[in-house]
Amino acid sequence: MLKYRERHCPSKEELLHCLIPAPPKYKLPFKWPESRDYAWYDNIPHKELSIEKDRQNWIKVEGDRFRFPGGGTMFRYGADSYIDDINELIPLSNGTIRTAIDTGCGVASWGAYLLKRDIITMSFAPRDTHEAQVWFALERGVPAMIGIMGSQRLPYPSRAFDMAHCARCLIPWSKYGGLYLIEVDRVLRPGGYWILSGPPIQYKKLWRGWERSREDLKHEQEEIEDVAKRLCWKKVIEKGALAVWQKPINHIDCIKSKKKHYIKPLICKSGNADEAWYKELEGCITPLPEVSGQDEVSGGALAKWPERAMAVPPRISNNFVRGITEEKFHEDNKKWKERVTHYKRVVTSLHQGRYRNILDMNAYIGGFSAALMEYPVWVMNVVPVNFQPDTLGVIYERGFVGVYHDWCEAFSTYPRTYDFIHADGVFTMYQDRCDIIDILLEMDRILRPEGTVVFRDEPNVIGKIKSIAERMRWNTKTVDHESRPHKGEKILVAVKTYWTGRVANGRVMKLV
Repeated sequence: MLKYRERHCPSKEELLHCLIPAPPKYKLPFKWPESRDYAWYDNIPHKELSIEKDRQNWIKVEGDRFRFPGGGTMFRYGADSYIDDINELIPLSNGTIRTAIDTGCGVASWGAYLLKRDIITMSFAPRDTHEAQVWFALERGVPAMIGIMGSQRLPYPSRAFDMAHCARCLIPWSKYGGLYLIEVDRVLRPGGYWILSGPPIQYKKLWRGWERSREDLKHEQEEIEDVAKRLCWKKVIEKGALAVWQKPINHIDCIKSKKKHYIKPLICKSGNADEAWYKELEGCITPLPEVSGQDEVSGGALAKWPERAMAVPPRISNNFVRGITEEKFHEDNKKWKERVTHYKRVVTSLHQGRYRNILDMNAYIGGFSAALMEYPVWVMNVVPVNFQPDTLGVIYERGFVGVYHDWCEAFSTYPRTYDFIHADGVFTMYQDRCDIIDILLEMDRILRPEGTVVFRDEPNVIGKIKSIAERMRWNTKTVDHESRPHKGEKILVAVKTYWTGRVANGRVMKLV
């Protein structure tokens, strides 16, 4: 189950207290939307990947840069054409589908080309023999993270995504009793779609090109179909090398079905469906919220995008999130609109297209992300684990993406992958759990040279951050609060300087 590629953390004795320099010829990434198609040759390790993927039309070397034609293993005529084929099968353009997940994403061309259709994709892939596929995605300004379907739940809440996708992603969907499809079902929204392209779909016509026996492919497809039936998914269509299933909007028919030879699904009897941090996969189906009728969507129906971003999420209107009311939701949106207006004055590059990849370390209900919608950015909304309330499901219901994380550990990304980091109350939150310097060093690792961090925290905490940040070669300045004077909170803006330093034998520079 590829457990060795799952998240694991070093012991305290193995932690590195050091700064990681950029490559000597590092350049700031291209601005969006040009970055979708280009990345600098010297910015990312690429030896294995560029050699193999050049043959598959994923990557082309053009002088000092890479070009991404939008190709892929299953994208014979490019990602755009492939997405057009999907659009003929399910609606991609009417705002119903907003959030997607791409399992085993490669360099994330599928997610990159969905963005112009207002669909945001959480793309993930492990650090495998190709080394840096997800790094290429983030360098291009496409949402992505390191991840794998192994033995643990994906770090997302239940009912998060409108669409899930696998294009020859090499995940053994039929193995382990269908465990991986059961996990897709957990994170898929009621009425959401699962798309599978490549083996074993249409094995009768295509098996020779897949270098597997017809019998082997037939057995795999039959097992996938069987798991899908146990999940109560409906087969929407199979056309060419594409197959689409749809999750039911509720479990009424699924549980009460009296069809002959029908195997009733094994529904989990207990447990938190949103618990997803080092949580082992389960072979039972995540129950959906109860409904009063067959036509009712479990958990509540969502508005179409873009209205969805500001509409009250069903988890709030149905009181699924403790302590957050509709009134608090609207107040939070108003607050973050005012704060982002203030940020524009103190971080002038924010509204000039300088930043693309933004990380919100303590996203709450996504107000910061919503306030940035007018800018050409995307936000990775992080909800810290072990703190309440759990609001990541709310963020997904608004049409944004995010992940659970513990900031005492490393984030699942490569160095230099975010342009802007927002840290609202993070250090006060973690002050009794881990060392402040460990969190700051991790922020330095994932922040691009000349990238910006905005800290909001208690005055004494801001003082400690400022002292360490300056030792890390960040330029810092304390700025006025938008509600000045404000005794309980200060704002610190820090910019990471661009340095290469002396690197002996490939080792990183120690923090002194």
